[in-house]
Amino acid sequence: MIRLILPVSVLGLWLSMALFGPWLNLSPNQIHVEAILQGPSSQGWLGFDDLGRSLFDRLVAGARISCQVSLIVVAISFLIGTILGTVSAYLGRTVDHVMVRIMDVFLSFPGILLAIAIAGILGPGIENLVLALSLVGWVGFARLSRAQVLSIRHREHVLAARALGRHTLPILAHHILPLILTPLIVEATFAVAGIIIGEAGLSFLGLGVQPPQASWGSMIRDGTRYMLVAPHMVIVPGFALFVVVLSINQMGDWLRDHIDVRR
Repeated sequence: MIRLILPVSVLGLWLSMALFGPWLNLSPNQIHVEAILQGPSSQGWLGFDDLGRSLFDRLVAGARISCQVSLIVVAISFLIGTILGTVSAYLGRTVDHVMVRIMDVFLSFPGILLAIAIAGILGPGIENLVLALSLVGWVGFARLSRAQVLSIRHREHVLAARALGRHTLPILAHHILPLILTPLIVEATFAVAGIIIGEAGLSFLGLGVQPPQASWGSMIRDGTRYMLVAPHMVIVPGFALFVVVLSINQMGDWLRDHIDVRR
């Protein structure tokens, strides 16, 4: 449990920034001309950007964006992927064959490149960003749920339910889904980290959150032009992105080890 102290602290701080940021007296878009490119000081804990905006205030605002996008995208991907993977594996034959071919098409492209292509077609904006990442993220949940259902659909309790005349939906809901939720929850934990990176990457390219809204990815993009004179513009959001993703991955590793009955 000692190894969880730092990840839990980081994630607690991240969630607190996302939840309570709007109630704090912050002005992420307020310009202070006299503080342009100024480093960390008593006036600004983390310094100011090229327009004189507080990096601390924008970091808190960016935490809210990353949290909202990651949770919404993972929820949508979890729901769609689990339903499609479970139903296709249970029904089998033509339905499963078609679903496998569809998943193969999505998996033939690198996830981030496919998300960039979809976001480029849909246009910039947070709604299109969520849609693009959701269209890419459901495949992992579908593959995992399909594999799990294929391994348990011929077990005795499922065959008994069929023999008793139970319909497909009750069998899936009461006899199959409870048995496959554990690996899906672990997958969702790692998916949150991937979506945070995806959101930052698309915002870095200008396909995600649009100015003046703050995003960790757009903050890094703005800071790359001033790395020699104001490196804090890249270090602050980059380090925040690094520690949050690392903490989520560590929590996912712990959760996977903790619920693995073989250990």
